[in-house]
Amino acid sequence: MPFTLQLIPRDQHNVSRKDISPNALRVLYRLREAGFGAYLVGGAVRDLLVELQPKDFDVATDATPEQVKQLFRNCRLIGRRFRLAHVVYGREIIEVATFRANVDDGSGDRELDNGRLVRDNVYGSIEDDAVRRDFTCNALYYAIEDFSVRDYTGGFADVQARLMRMIGDPEQRYREDPVRMLRAVRLAAKLDFEIEPSTAEPIPRLAGLLAEAAPARLFEEVLKLFLSGDGVASFEGLERYGLLAGLFPESAAALHSNRSGALRRMLIEGLRNTDARVANDEPVSPAFLFALLLWPAYCRALMALQKQGMQLEEAQRRAADRVTLHQLSTVALPRRFSLPMQEIWLLQSRFTSRQKKRVVRTLSHPRFRAAFDFLILRQSASAEHEADIAYWRELQQQPGYAPPPRGFDPEIDYVGDEVAMAPADSEETPKRRRRRRRRPDAAAPAE
Repeated sequence: MPFTLQLIPRDQHNVSRKDISPNALRVLYRLREAGFGAYLVGGAVRDLLVELQPKDFDVATDATPEQVKQLFRNCRLIGRRFRLAHVVYGREIIEVATFRANVDDGSGDRELDNGRLVRDNVYGSIEDDAVRRDFTCNALYYAIEDFSVRDYTGGFADVQARLMRMIGDPEQRYREDPVRMLRAVRLAAKLDFEIEPSTAEPIPRLAGLLAEAAPARLFEEVLKLFLSGDGVASFEGLERYGLLAGLFPESAAALHSNRSGALRRMLIEGLRNTDARVANDEPVSPAFLFALLLWPAYCRALMALQKQGMQLEEAQRRAADRVTLHQLSTVALPRRFSLPMQEIWLLQSRFTSRQKKRVVRTLSHPRFRAAFDFLILRQSASAEHEADIAYWRELQQQPGYAPPPRGFDPEIDYVGDEVAMAPADSEETPKRRRRRRRRPDAAAPAE
């Protein structure tokens, strides 16, 4: 792809050092003082241009990882597909990447499998680095030497026009890495951008390529899509571009056949609530999220088993296991999330019971609070649960009621970017972060 440098001087953009992490600035200045090029790059520059606060500050340089390590005692090298330097300042990690190229020039190796990128280990120039990135808005470089923004792909104009545009041939880039289709939807939702027509056109045709992506990687992508504060917009984008079935095939089929739209209303309401929790910096739960996203599939499976004459309790267990097992072939849902998810589902039928012993067991169940929240969510799609909600709410308000522990559970709760399997806008090796400890009284519904 031909490139032309457009240099945007400091007085023509709004990226300011006061909005950049002091640790990122230390890395930039140290590299520059050592004679290397040093640029803030990617999502941080893009976010600052649209007046969002970046979660990560990544640096690009012509220094090799080994040279970076020599400059910083607090540096460790990671990665096999592409070596990266992580400069560690307490809880903050500044990722430093060497410029890389899109073609094999003998300095490394770049392997393709049926057009899909499997290894990428070639160093290059800043121009090479820019054109190998995914979207133009992610190929912007803030130069610490003169505070300019350097643009090789037209990304600055696209940010101003609020457009997501693929660099290079969109179909080829999606075939190299099908997860880029999810990134297009997620970033458009996050930034309130439109996906440029030629970038959007191949997505519905190529949605089936998601089956080639690793289920563990798709699990990470689902968390980014729905637990970053833009879940409703992300869901609508997945629907619009035919990607929902690639992630949740059985739920997508159930939603399609649900003529009343009740299941979709419930999903949207649940995602809206999750977005509000993220906006308020409250913990959110992957177990609850997957209980929501797979509820349509569970309802469909349960109905089919009951039509075969199976008793309710057995049908519920079978449906929960079947949906979970089928989903694992697409998205690798860990057991620490799938088991609480199933408990949330199985507790739903208990809310119709008024038998004293059963009521006591339900109230003391560790997933009761999450299951009750889920019941309230179901009310958004159907008024038939109003009496049950009133009954169980009244029980919780009676003197002497001791709720099950609702403290923060590091195994199944998720706090914004704290799980951080990978940086929100990264295609590279994840940055592992230690989790902040939260006081029990500051925690969210368990599960």
